[in-house]
Amino acid sequence: MTSRSASLHSLAPERPWGRISVNVKVGKDILELLSTGMYVDPMSIYREYVQNAADAIDDARGGGILAADERGRIQFDIDTESRNVRIRDNGIGVPSAQFVERLTAVGASHKRGRNARGFRGVGRLAGIGYCQELLFRSRAAGETSVSEIRWDCRALKHVLRSEDGHKYLSDTILEAVTARQLSPAGFPDRFFEVELRSIVRHKNDQLLNPTAINAYLAQVAPVPFAPDFSYGPTITRALQPWIKLGEIEITLPGMTSPVYRPHRDHIEIGGGKRDSFSKLEIINIPGMNGDTAALGWVLHHGYTGALPGHTLQRGLRLRVGNLQIGNERILDDLFTETRFNSWSVGEIHIIEGRVLPNGRRDNFEQNAHLLNVLSHLAPVARELSKRCRDSSIRRNRWREFLRQIDGARERLGIIKQGALSKSEQVRLLREVHAAIAEAERLMAHEFFAAPQDVSPQKELQRLKRDVLKASGEDYSESPLAHLTRTHRQAYQKVFSLIYECAPNRSVAKAIIDRVMARL
Repeated sequence: MTSRSASLHSLAPERPWGRISVNVKVGKDILELLSTGMYVDPMSIYREYVQNAADAIDDARGGGILAADERGRIQFDIDTESRNVRIRDNGIGVPSAQFVERLTAVGASHKRGRNARGFRGVGRLAGIGYCQELLFRSRAAGETSVSEIRWDCRALKHVLRSEDGHKYLSDTILEAVTARQLSPAGFPDRFFEVELRSIVRHKNDQLLNPTAINAYLAQVAPVPFAPDFSYGPTITRALQPWIKLGEIEITLPGMTSPVYRPHRDHIEIGGGKRDSFSKLEIINIPGMNGDTAALGWVLHHGYTGALPGHTLQRGLRLRVGNLQIGNERILDDLFTETRFNSWSVGEIHIIEGRVLPNGRRDNFEQNAHLLNVLSHLAPVARELSKRCRDSSIRRNRWREFLRQIDGARERLGIIKQGALSKSEQVRLLREVHAAIAEAERLMAHEFFAAPQDVSPQKELQRLKRDVLKASGEDYSESPLAHLTRTHRQAYQKVFSLIYECAPNRSVAKAIIDRVMARL
């Protein structure tokens, strides 16, 4: 029987392949895909503009325009009344002869192949969906005028919403974009800036909130560690030979200091509690060819639980060009329990150039080199998971130890109350001894640890002394002692029922104390 594939093949005789001859059209809707469709998190637009600024600063430094001891700077200016934001850097700038072509190109970056952070040529479009006008200005060293280009985002949105399916990308850009030259008065000798005008209100207006912008950039941008972070210099020395840190100074209006990384020596857990870092571990991940694919660090601490979000440092994170890719949950799946990633603090800087962020920069393009990095990170995540699990077990055993001690003391208080029969007091005393035995068993377990300022041995010895004292005391002076035997037994029976039926012993004891006081 002739197979289906064979019969289909027989109907189509082989002919040589030939180039097509057609005018390929790129429709207008590609702009929406490359703006609001690409950057669904409003804050990510600032990451894109900071990334471009960092590349420009690197170019200025590499070309000798920015002195070795001169800090690369990015300045944010925010006008809440007009709802405008301007982001200006002191990088290399864009020459006027190339300005319009570069700022209207889509997906045609001049950075590709240059080991720059951005290389797809779409990041500058990030702000289109979040403002009414998007302006770019620049001046290269030695130029006598400032170049300016304006994207009319309202006009773009109107075209994108129209039903004209024959409107192409080039036509749309030509309709919505204008350019001009400005006098250099009032502008720096060399700069590039982007201005977003009439920013739309989104998510509590965070795009105009300096505090929210600071918190975001502290995590994602290539900014330095804070001066009071004692591990910062050691981490920086370990990374510098391998990684282009490109640390820049970002300033925001109303903030008392530049943007720093969020790491500090202490972790504010909340409720007045804090944890401290105790050990720095440097991680080196080999590449598939024996070179270094990634370099990172982990800071160990008490692992007392998931770190609060306000610390801005939880999670083992990934960075490329010292820019964060994704968020704190990007490596959740490597942990034996995903929750343990939120207990951890650390970063992995990708060095291997074939491990590429995807277009959104919320993850990476899948390939063998990425899988190699992840396979070497898996044991790191398992070791962190073990630390978290062991710490959890230790804390549970300590809580159980305290529960046994507190339960024993509660029973001793009931015995000393003298409200129960002798047989009930003996029964409670047996329970006290059982609680002490369980506390001693917990202390002997390998996963048992008390807080540094507490001695479980002293707690247990103090309890044992109280038990000995309670065993030898005479409770004949109890308020029930003057009653007849019949009345005393009746009260003791009622008190036993109260202890049995009350929601807990503390409530029952409080009730009985009040009754005993009246007796």
